[in-house]
Amino acid sequence: QVQLVESGGGLVQPGGSLRLSCAASGFPFSSYAMRWYRQAPGKERELVAGIHPIGITTNYADSVKGRFTISRDNAKKMVYLQMDSLKFEDTAVYYCYAPRIDSWGQGTQVTVSS
Repeated sequence: QVQLVESGGGLVQPGGSLRLSCAASGFPFSSYAMRWYRQAPGKERELVAGIHPIGITTNYADSVKGRFTISRDNAKKMVYLQMDSLKFEDTAVYYCYAPRIDSWGQGTQVTVSS
């Protein structure tokens, strides 16, 4: 069955970095675009970044442009989100999403705090 499993979240100080990973299974990963979303307490889920099936294009929310980088390894069926220069407002649960099959991971918590 389809599975998306995120990992890599945690507690980090402002200005720090984290790398989120999403392991995919149960679908032809290399044919599917992938996205990262996040949801902060009391806020709606928002798109953070997306990547083409073979990674030739990426897109980012304005709030993370220049700080976050989405990438993928189709051989490993993994998608990543490198997050640098983290800010307090990046605190959220981060989700991996496969839009073509409307499938979500369980989420991983990222907390930016001093």
